[in-house]
Amino acid sequence: MAGEAIRPLFRSALLVEAKGDASPVTEADRAAERALRAFLAERFPSHGIMGEEYGTERGDAEYLWVLDPIDGTRAFLTGRPLFGTLIGLLHRGVPVLGLIDQPVTGERWVGVAGEGTRFTSPLGGTARARPCARLAEAELSVTSPDIFDAAQRPGFERVRQAARRVTWGGDCYAYGLVALGLVDAVVEATLKPWDWAALVPVVEGAGGRMTDWQGRALTLDSPGDVVAVGDAALLPEIVGLLAG
Repeated sequence: MAGEAIRPLFRSALLVEAKGDASPVTEADRAAERALRAFLAERFPSHGIMGEEYGTERGDAEYLWVLDPIDGTRAFLTGRPLFGTLIGLLHRGVPVLGLIDQPVTGERWVGVAGEGTRFTSPLGGTARARPCARLAEAELSVTSPDIFDAAQRPGFERVRQAARRVTWGGDCYAYGLVALGLVDAVVEATLKPWDWAALVPVVEGAGGRMTDWQGRALTLDSPGDVVAVGDAALLPEIVGLLAG
């Protein structure tokens, strides 16, 4: 349903507004979130909903849906299909279900806690992270170097310099590539719950790990500094470099 709101507006002339944090928002973002909220409210009336565009309802509910209608709005605005719709479900604060949907390419990742991640695509493929225990052999993906503040930048630079190669601009799509065994690690900062909640079950259901910069499980109280790895053996090296 979110895709139905997004696809007709992809690579079209859209009015772009700036939110309070200067990030862009379009009618595609808002229409997609409205559609998702209406669907979830009808089917799960006792559940809470948290979304990037319209805030939180029943945030203390046992089950909380966490929505980002277009994660990667800048990619969407520049015609690059590296964005996605994120739908996460938390049970008592723990991510138990996650979906990444790329409405243009037709790719979808679905992760459920305790089960393997399922990937569907017109091109085929299987969600299975690959072994990579050393950063010197790792493909690292980062949305932008500008997401790190002055205190975080030295730690990130240590990781970047130790990695085999770095690619930029992936947003949620990079985490999907970790789940496919094409990228080995993602390091990011200042993410909100709607940016990461759906990604945890997807990455971990494919055999990876996703934590904060200290290697701890992500929670609604986490500051939003995130590490995702396809091979858990890679996590200590990254966490150590981030800490200095």
